[in-house]
Amino acid sequence: MNNTRVYKMSFAGVYPHYIQKAEKKGRTKDEVDEIIFWLTGYDQQGLQEVIDNKTDFETFFAQAPQLNPNVSKITGVICGYRVEEIEEELMQKIRYLDKLIDELAKGKAMDKILRK
Repeated sequence: MNNTRVYKMSFAGVYPHYIQKAEKKGRTKDEVDEIIFWLTGYDQQGLQEVIDNKTDFETFFAQAPQLNPNVSKITGVICGYRVEEIEEELMQKIRYLDKLIDELAKGKAMDKILRK
């Protein structure tokens, strides 16, 4: 599967969709941000720079301060694929984020989403 198109997508272009998906289900932008911070190690300033610079997903994850050590606890199906079985590392990271946003939109408690 050729994922180059996904990797080159601007994070800033997808970010509003994450927020919209969460808000439609009564969740907040702050909760979306908390998930992103937890997963990637970015803080508010770092995330804002990513958005302002229209950073692509490949760079977004390559420059992430620190991927959370608990990412291996993220399991389940997203877009028909089990996230724990995705072999391409970058695509797996992108799907981790998708999975966490899905869990938020489905009403899961933040403690469970953040694998506490």
